[in-house]
Amino acid sequence: MIPRDPALARAYDYCAHMAREHYENFPVASRLLPRSMRPHIAAIYAFARRADDFADEGALEPEHRLRLLDDWGHRLRAAAAGRPSHDAGTEPLAFKDDGLVFDALADTIRACRLPVSLFEDLLSAFRQDVTTTRYATWADVLDYCRRSANPVGRLVLRVSGRDRPELDAVSDAVCTALQLTNFWQDFGRDFRAGRLYVPRDVWAAAGADERDLAAGRMTAPWRQAIGECVEWTDRLFARGRLVCDGVCGRLRAELRATWHGGRLILERVGARRADLLVHRPTLTPADAPLLVWRALRWRAQP
Repeated sequence: MIPRDPALARAYDYCAHMAREHYENFPVASRLLPRSMRPHIAAIYAFARRADDFADEGALEPEHRLRLLDDWGHRLRAAAAGRPSHDAGTEPLAFKDDGLVFDALADTIRACRLPVSLFEDLLSAFRQDVTTTRYATWADVLDYCRRSANPVGRLVLRVSGRDRPELDAVSDAVCTALQLTNFWQDFGRDFRAGRLYVPRDVWAAAGADERDLAAGRMTAPWRQAIGECVEWTDRLFARGRLVCDGVCGRLRAELRATWHGGRLILERVGARRADLLVHRPTLTPADAPLLVWRALRWRAQP
């Protein structure tokens, strides 16, 4: 629920506006969530969204992007400690109202008792996006997901009042699956931006060659490599499915919608492997009936 304090309400409204204005594959602070959670999820999203924008800002030199992320970290720590974030900044704010993000986030961290280490993990992954464009093994990719995706699921659980190791474990699985799905979905776009998330171990074993991608050829070895990535990701979705049954009420509906949406995109990646350099599989409003039908057929697992 939006707080009664006008200044704080304005800060949360700014974060909610960011969540509405940015396209994402999966719902962010949607109406499926309990009303009391929505402002806090919007504040977390706004913090992460802006930091991700810094990491991806190709018009800036890498050193400048890293300085912006360091500045975001200084402001985070000040907010968490109850100090004014504007006094902690070392770089000008990218948008004049971005200080409102930290006003809302400070309240969210305090009200929900959120570990600052989870936000630090996110920032470390964004820094890695600036400096790392290739991954040698699955272990390397999964370590990135551990910091770029898994903290989000844990933060959502903490906002809902849940702090259980067994629930964290299955949340990590589905968050990693969602992150990997986004990698394969953005395969062509990421490659044109200079990034390749398919582990070298996978594509080298399939006999693939980066020069084919550079020439615009999605060869049979690359299709094989993507197929292995899809299988890996699907197993993580299966393991992470249990998080949807470990919560209740509106949060359960939100997590099931997210799980089904991610799984459907993964199916489309697998079906359109030959086109991934030029085609980005997505969901559209026309998919809503299929997702609702799948949600209605959901059966909880033991």
